[in-house]
Amino acid sequence: MTYEKITHGLWSATAPDRPKLDTFSGEKQTDVAIIGGGYTGLSAALHLARDGHSCVVLEAKDVGFGGAGRNVGLVNAGLWLMPQDVISLVGEDYGQALIRVLGASPQLVYSLVKEYNMDCEAWPYGTLHCADSRAGYKALQERECQWQKIGAPVRLLEKDEAADKLGSKAYRGALLDERAGTIQPLAYTFGLANAALKEGAELYNNAPVIGLNKTASEYTLTTPNGRLKAKKVIIAVMGYPERAFGEHMNNLVPFNYFQFATAPIPKSVLKTVLPGKNGIWDTNLILSSFRLDKNGRLSVGSVGSLDGFAMDVNRAWAQRTLNKVFPQIGDINLEYAWYGRIAMTTNHIPRFHVLDDHMAMVTCYNGRGIGPGTVFGKLLAKYMSGGSTADIPLPVAPVKAVNLRALRGLFYEAGSRLYHYAQRRTPIF
Repeated sequence: MTYEKITHGLWSATAPDRPKLDTFSGEKQTDVAIIGGGYTGLSAALHLARDGHSCVVLEAKDVGFGGAGRNVGLVNAGLWLMPQDVISLVGEDYGQALIRVLGASPQLVYSLVKEYNMDCEAWPYGTLHCADSRAGYKALQERECQWQKIGAPVRLLEKDEAADKLGSKAYRGALLDERAGTIQPLAYTFGLANAALKEGAELYNNAPVIGLNKTASEYTLTTPNGRLKAKKVIIAVMGYPERAFGEHMNNLVPFNYFQFATAPIPKSVLKTVLPGKNGIWDTNLILSSFRLDKNGRLSVGSVGSLDGFAMDVNRAWAQRTLNKVFPQIGDINLEYAWYGRIAMTTNHIPRFHVLDDHMAMVTCYNGRGIGPGTVFGKLLAKYMSGGSTADIPLPVAPVKAVNLRALRGLFYEAGSRLYHYAQRRTPIF
């Protein structure tokens, strides 16, 4: 079986035309330089520009090259962690603020989509977190309790109701989060870029920062073809740092996530597969995710890469998983395969780094980049517009390398391959 060799898989094949951006050359001056053209960098540029500040985005490859163009497209509310775990890790004040801000992040995403008429399959129909076991169901009961205590529109569905929503009897129940939904992630990235351009931001592709120096009054960012002088700098390189920021990889745990997408499902069957167009994932330690696109393709994903023999292992797993979870689909071709890197921290909390008086970054969204990236880009814009660290609902953290990060990455990758080799070779229950 062969796959269309597109780096960003289905998303590259179905996104609208990418913004036409030049490379950076010559010398320019700006209020704020932004390094990285993903959700955080583009959202920061959009909000800075529409508040009247000049800003320039320098992207080492193309906007959306990294995780912004490769992820599942789940617009989630909050972090992986339960609310009380967030509060335990960052304290009551930061925790409550972080829960509130990220809980509302899907609303910001979908409001920007509507305001700027973005063509990105924005479906605010909710997500379903599915219980794959008794322990998973019990964990979802606790999640429901904690979210409902703070007024979130989250509800646990029993097995039969969940089966109606899913079009599958494979799970014991599911937690419906009505704040959330799905989006075409690369198309949304292009939408943010076009919105930022419309507001007056300057964006450049193929402009890696190879030098960053500070004088008494400004920063000088050097690219292969030019120099940019800026009063302030936002670093938004996440899991794909380049050139001057290659050492940033030491500050995160490498974690890959792959996806396969089917051919369009026949219409007679499609109405029985995720009929509400919800995005879903499960409670398994090595989780699985599913979602539809506008053409009726079903994407299935999980932890790991597609390098070497992992392609065959994970392709076989994807086919078994589709047969077990959605047997009504029958035999169907897998037309696209791709994967990307997730920027993880050891405690699943993003990091806020103040690197200098006027240089900062928020990084590592732990697999929840769409909502957090958009909202933290907006908050960083506010911070750089004369705000304070109180604008960011995270404690300022030192930049610190993760101990044994390479071994952790190898452990996750090896473990996921072994798991996917064995999973769903027997009935689920």
